[in-house]
Amino acid sequence: MSSKWGGTALSHRSYRLASDTDMPKVAGIVNEKLLSDYLNHIFPSTSKPQQPAAAFRKPLTFLDLGDHLDRLLAEGEPAEESKDVDGRLGPPTVVLDHTSGFEGLLLVDDDLLGVIGHSNFSSIRATTCVFKGKWSYEVLISSQGLMQIGWCTLNCRFNQEEGVGDTADSYAYDGNRVRKWNVTTTNYGKSWAAGDIVTCLIDLDEGTISFCLNGQSLGIAFNSIKIGPGLAYFPAISLSFKESVAFNFGSRPLRYPVEGYQPLQDPPSADLLKAQRLLGYIKNVFTTKIDTQEGKLVEKDSAAWELQGETTVLVTLAHIFNHFAPLMCKVYLVEGVLMRFLLSILEGGGSVDEHPLIQQLLDLMWLLMEDYEVNECLKQLMMSLLRAYRFSPIIPDLGFQIHYLRLTTAILRHEKSRKYLLSNVLFDVLRSAVFFYIKTPLQVKEAGLEELIPTTWWPCHFDKEGRDEREAREESPEERLRRRAYERGCQRLKKRIEVVEELQVQILKLLLNNKDKGTGEASRYIFLNKFRKFLQENASNRGNPTVLCPPEYMVCFLHRLIAAVRFYWEESKRKSSGVLGSEEAYVPPQLFYNGKVDYFDLQRLGGLLSHLKKTLKDDLASKANIIIDPSEIQAMSMDDLDEDEENGTVQRPAGATAMGGALARPSWLSSPTLGRANRFLSTAAVSLMSPRRPLGTPERMKVRTLSVEQRTEEDIEGSHGNDGLLQGRPPEESDQPIAEKSLLEIVDGIVMMYNLSVHQQLGKMVVVSDDVHEYAVALKDTEEKIARCPKQREDILEELVKSQKVFTEKLNHLSRRLAWINATIYSKDKMLDIYWLLRVCIRSIEHMDRTGSLFAFTPEFYLNVAMNSYSALKNYFSPSNSMDELPGYEETLTQLAALLAKHFADPRIVGTDIKDSLMQALASYVCYHQSLRAVERIPEEQRVAMMKNLLAPYEQRPWAQTNWILVRLWRGCGFGYRYTRLPHLLKIKPEDANLPSLQKPCPSFLLQKHMADLLSRDKEMAASFLNSVLNQLNWAFSEFIGMIQEIQQAAERPERNFVDTRQLKVCATCFDLSVSLLRVLEMTVTLVPEIFLDWTRPSAELLLRRLAQLLNQVLNRVTAERNLFDRVVNLRLPGLESVDHYPILVAVTGILVRILVDCEMQGVARAAAVLLSDPCFQLHSIQHLLGESELLSSFRAAPPSAERKHFSLHTYTDYISPEEQQKVERMLSFLTNESQEAAASAAPTSEEDLCPICYAHPISAVFKPCSHKSCKACINQHLMNNKECFFCKATITGVDDYSKPPAS
Repeated sequence: MSSKWGGTALSHRSYRLASDTDMPKVAGIVNEKLLSDYLNHIFPSTSKPQQPAAAFRKPLTFLDLGDHLDRLLAEGEPAEESKDVDGRLGPPTVVLDHTSGFEGLLLVDDDLLGVIGHSNFSSIRATTCVFKGKWSYEVLISSQGLMQIGWCTLNCRFNQEEGVGDTADSYAYDGNRVRKWNVTTTNYGKSWAAGDIVTCLIDLDEGTISFCLNGQSLGIAFNSIKIGPGLAYFPAISLSFKESVAFNFGSRPLRYPVEGYQPLQDPPSADLLKAQRLLGYIKNVFTTKIDTQEGKLVEKDSAAWELQGETTVLVTLAHIFNHFAPLMCKVYLVEGVLMRFLLSILEGGGSVDEHPLIQQLLDLMWLLMEDYEVNECLKQLMMSLLRAYRFSPIIPDLGFQIHYLRLTTAILRHEKSRKYLLSNVLFDVLRSAVFFYIKTPLQVKEAGLEELIPTTWWPCHFDKEGRDEREAREESPEERLRRRAYERGCQRLKKRIEVVEELQVQILKLLLNNKDKGTGEASRYIFLNKFRKFLQENASNRGNPTVLCPPEYMVCFLHRLIAAVRFYWEESKRKSSGVLGSEEAYVPPQLFYNGKVDYFDLQRLGGLLSHLKKTLKDDLASKANIIIDPSEIQAMSMDDLDEDEENGTVQRPAGATAMGGALARPSWLSSPTLGRANRFLSTAAVSLMSPRRPLGTPERMKVRTLSVEQRTEEDIEGSHGNDGLLQGRPPEESDQPIAEKSLLEIVDGIVMMYNLSVHQQLGKMVVVSDDVHEYAVALKDTEEKIARCPKQREDILEELVKSQKVFTEKLNHLSRRLAWINATIYSKDKMLDIYWLLRVCIRSIEHMDRTGSLFAFTPEFYLNVAMNSYSALKNYFSPSNSMDELPGYEETLTQLAALLAKHFADPRIVGTDIKDSLMQALASYVCYHQSLRAVERIPEEQRVAMMKNLLAPYEQRPWAQTNWILVRLWRGCGFGYRYTRLPHLLKIKPEDANLPSLQKPCPSFLLQKHMADLLSRDKEMAASFLNSVLNQLNWAFSEFIGMIQEIQQAAERPERNFVDTRQLKVCATCFDLSVSLLRVLEMTVTLVPEIFLDWTRPSAELLLRRLAQLLNQVLNRVTAERNLFDRVVNLRLPGLESVDHYPILVAVTGILVRILVDCEMQGVARAAAVLLSDPCFQLHSIQHLLGESELLSSFRAAPPSAERKHFSLHTYTDYISPEEQQKVERMLSFLTNESQEAAASAAPTSEEDLCPICYAHPISAVFKPCSHKSCKACINQHLMNNKECFFCKATITGVDDYSKPPAS
């Protein structure tokens, strides 16, 4: 038999059948009569003429069985049909027209049935058109974005803006916007989702076009379409960027055939008839037993059939498979015949183990089919199963999904088939992650969720900030009943989903089997190498989403993989008593630096791997006994150089990049046809996808990848003194066995998976919960309005009732959909998986930290996953599941706190992004009471070290988050600083009430004490820290003032100008930074006032003068009458909501009260003297705090309008205590008296005696050796950054006090 693949002659195995000349007549098998009866029973004739009686029938033997079988297969065979079918024009095999029938940029699969949009709006049509009759085709929706699917004529001209349905002779259905298109558009149909199937129908006899979604008719979309001579319609689609579909014109059985409509491509009727007959013969073999003792045939149950080496049966099957095997290489027959038969075997229910017939059939296929035939058959069978699973509609019992997963499990239970599929199909063609996905239904009604969850529920009580108050208030009996009924429905749904999940875990357990070594390498090691390659593809193509495994698939894959790995981990613990349990799992340090595991080009904490191997080669040799070959270092250096060159050449126009083949193959992800190569189509050219790099480069770049794929069990597990993956154990690491080494690498891959896309998807799915919350708040508000609405206003009441109905219907839909999402993504079991992953990361980082300098080899994603998984547990799984119920949660919080406290300023970490992430994580950590207490529980030495790092000068590092951390430690202690939200924002609903900045104040007195001790003991550190804070405050407030000037100028222009939202955001950020810096100064003044007021400290006077100068500048800018600040605040621009008088003025007031009221007399006197001597000091700015400046200026200005409200601390009685108000009044009285006395006693100073730098203070210092003079404030501030004289540039060696000599 010749093969259809490349014309190479491939013959069947040479079986010695009955036709051989040396075979005895009776064949030595069974007697001739019994054999004849058996063969006639297995191969009954299908012709109608009366058969001769058995006694007169010519005996049938193996000698003439071949001819007999040929005659049977030829009976009833349809005559060869002409290639031209009435009503259809084009080639018999219908595909997408990749030569001329497209517009825009497209990626088309190698089978020319799957397509991905790669430009704004791309269009493509099929190669065949129809002009008469009733026709149909199916489209498998892979992504639910903007697409228009339908029919068009050859005259239609599409472009990047207009596609199918936008021209006169084209008609389309758009399930994304739920509309139909034919130049104009109207509402039509239902919304589609990824995993749905759209059937497109055209009736050219009646002139109608209609569509079906998952087999349900959407009705006639278009009547009276143009028909007649010269008009023929092509299947066509237009789709936007990254959207993807696959077509089925008839190359496979249609999933939802419609009576009266025929597919565009004719089914292989003759081959289909043959395959069905041959399968019938195989079934006859399974149900017939030869009783040689009794000399008769016995009927038996096919489920109990086994291949027992019976020669008669085996030779019979060999004849059947001689015809059956070539047919099973065709996808239509595999899906339409073989897969249906296999599914029918499992229809009786029971476990997969109870149906051994599938295993027996697979044994026969491997025995009686050529290797290339069984390989192609298994590949097509698995692809068909995937399509069936992925595009099955969701029904209440998930029966379709369970059915296909059971068959997948049964096939993978066969060892040889499993290893072939694992080696060549599951990761290379199908991408097995698809089998572990459970899609979320968009249509609640179609999914049967109304039956499972008849009663819906949602939170009904909210506080003034929009938070759920269910715990604070008692539920009514009716609410309690509804909630419990809803929870029961959710539990029913969860149990059904768990059945699917358990089947998926069973599949992974089969793939992770490491005992099946009978036919070569164990499955686990094949899986491990393929899994690593899978991770590499997803890690290296993160900038190109079309080639990535979808995040929703990754989430499900991760959970099933964790379950399977933990199962095998616990199994290995039971067998070896010294092995750790999975609860104590971690990834040992050796994996990160011994080169046994490939981390591709992922960043390490210490930088590039090549750099670390050069700089830390001595540490590797001394600590881990790993010697780096100098030639390897040189090769890595050259690799880095080549990478830089390549990165430079990649900067090309997008079009050039696309045409150069820089796009990787995305077919497995988005196209359900899952082809192994793609064509890239554009209006300029058509070319096959080419490799990402020149042909000479991959050999060098793939060295590590190839070594990973070629690893054996010995390379991974080790043997005879070889530690395998754990080679290079550092002395700090125990020699206690952890687990099987292959499991350690899989756990490492799970951590990487979470970092790649799982965390992102967990955050994305929370939007449904947020929607439920928003609609619940809106419904509650509407119900309150209905209760308040006057009875005579029936018009308003009617509108409110309509709104109430809409909100209720939406909530019913969303609450059922949320139940599905909670069961598949946010269930308690899934939460425990993420929590286990968090603990794995923490323990792995702790073990790596003990290795000292080798810690730099740790991949960055371990720290990222530790931070992100904690964030997911806190923000995504609550409130449906409480973190407090997690086992060992308090201890884990403390471990994570220690990790963040130690590593946010770890010099071994060089990456800017990971440093910022650590700082942000610590800033968020201290915002919550429970996690802040965890920080307080870490050892004192670590707490003090953390505070010391936080108090480092703000220059040359990202200081904003550091400052925020200090502010959070203080919040709740400062002047008027006990609020959660600013007073003027209370009426505005927060975007997210769970934001760290919106948490209730929870100050840390313990960490404040550490800060005070550090600043008191280390005078140099205190001075440098405070000078940096003052410098940043000066910068932030100056930037803020400059920006609001620009905003005010834009607002006053007569023409309509829109201020850039980015500028508004930066302006608000500068204001918030100014307020937070002032709060840190208030914290410092309160905890360690001597830094400013004890002038025996070298920098105290300078710091106090700088502080007074900045406070006066802020007060003058903010409190001036009808000033710039007032005008911008009154504009109430979106983006500047946080800009208001209260936050900045109370922060300044807190500092002033502390140094002018709460300190001892000597300190108060010094502070008052410095404040009053500052030339910017204005008493009315202080009076403005209590609203008194308005009284003084009322006689100079017109009375303010009734709408104008003046700022006064007296109006904020909910935020400022009476005691605090009294202190402000005392401060104002004190400053008033002091300023009057100073004015009365001040003697006029001549201009010659003023400092020539600031002209504000008298000369008080003389420089050495040049004897130039200035005031102390100017020279001290100058000497902080410069040692040269202002005037002569001589180096200043000292500064002496200067007093003017008495006049002669």
